[in-house]
Amino acid sequence: MPRVETQLAVRIGPAARGGVDVAAVGAGRRVHRKVVRGQRTLIARLRLGASEAVLGVRASEIAGRTVMLEELWGDAAARRLGDRLAGARSAADAVAILGEAIAERAARAGRPASAPRLVVAAAERLVGANVGEVADELGVSPRTLRRVFQDHVGVSPKAFAQIARFHRALAAARVAPGWASVAAEAGYYDQAHLIAEFRAIAGVTPRALLAELAEEASTAPPRDVFLRE
Repeated sequence: MPRVETQLAVRIGPAARGGVDVAAVGAGRRVHRKVVRGQRTLIARLRLGASEAVLGVRASEIAGRTVMLEELWGDAAARRLGDRLAGARSAADAVAILGEAIAERAARAGRPASAPRLVVAAAERLVGANVGEVADELGVSPRTLRRVFQDHVGVSPKAFAQIARFHRALAAARVAPGWASVAAEAGYYDQAHLIAEFRAIAGVTPRALLAELAEEASTAPPRDVFLRE
């Protein structure tokens, strides 16, 4: 599923190098379909604006890409983390190990820069306002807001709002009585707007995507563990 957060993805299984590998996954704007067999996955979603502190690169540098951790942290640091994860006795232990590693990297970076703080403040407001309104409220120009967002999130403010609406619609569709209600609750102009954005992001209609997700949930064993850091 598309995510605006930069993520760290741990693969545990025969498909991973040495049985365990870690990659940074940049912000994405589209649904990608992939068959995964014989592995478990641990995913940490970094806080908005935290990519540079944790990974050493801005989110824009890896947006839409998957980069092995060795390329960002160096071979020695990535190998140490991989060895610790390989020795984890449970999913909970692996979550704790990955969380500690992320916290240590963030602590070394020190106090967050003003740009990531601006990103967080803007993200909270973009859910219900346009870029110009948010920029005025935060005392910056729309151009500055777009540049900072692109650098530190990896997508534009407009794309961020689209992805946020998409996830709100998926959540609402599980409880709302109809698509018109889902569209209104998620922040779309109307049902046609919702369908158009789902086609752009997922390649299918909302109903078809929900059917895909339901089928996957009913046939695939649990394999993913999520950590928000």
